[in-house]
Amino acid sequence: MHQTAFLIAFTIMSLGSLAIYATGDKSPPSRHHTLLHAAVPFIAATAYLAMAFGVGTLVNDAGTATYLARYADWSVTTPILLSTLVLTAFHERGRTGEVGGYLTSIITLDVLMIVTGLISALSETPLAKWVWYIWSCVAFVGVLYLLWVPLRAMAVERGVELGAAYKKNATFLMLIWFLYPIVFLIGPEGLKIITDTTSVWAIVVMDIVAKVIYAFYAAKNLDHALRVHAERA
Repeated sequence: MHQTAFLIAFTIMSLGSLAIYATGDKSPPSRHHTLLHAAVPFIAATAYLAMAFGVGTLVNDAGTATYLARYADWSVTTPILLSTLVLTAFHERGRTGEVGGYLTSIITLDVLMIVTGLISALSETPLAKWVWYIWSCVAFVGVLYLLWVPLRAMAVERGVELGAAYKKNATFLMLIWFLYPIVFLIGPEGLKIITDTTSVWAIVVMDIVAKVIYAFYAAKNLDHALRVHAERA
């Protein structure tokens, strides 16, 4: 039904992954950021290809479709995007246990946010649906707290440039992420204010911005910050 939208997204994500890797800095310390950002749209392309073939699409009695491949994509790609911000905040800090602690905490909250969102989408009773939706939003608040309180403070400690790059990248990404629960809320899995077609296209656009456009934006900010940081060091 939405095969065209899914195939367009697959094409853009595939080409975006190649472009991110081809144009990205492959020398330390930017190399791992390039690799991580290039992997994100490649994973998304795989999910959109699955959706184009109808793999993992569930339709309930009311005719509402839930795309399991979409949630599988988010459960992998969003932790990768968050990990790049965590690594920026901990640049050259070398405290492995602390880095691992923050990565584990923020990824756990993030995956819980995705999983509980899926449970909400699959819930048939209104009470269960909205309880799980609210719980998903609570997990999102936890992610925001970690990003904007302890991790932001650490990024700022690394220097003005790295702190600025971290804040710019986190702001861009979180502004896009804020739209996802809104689309869910008004979409066919929620209040049914917009149609499934509108919801699909909205998420396609948001995914492209969050996974392709963001990668180039983040790389520009981070490369500049790392270059200035290295010169001052």
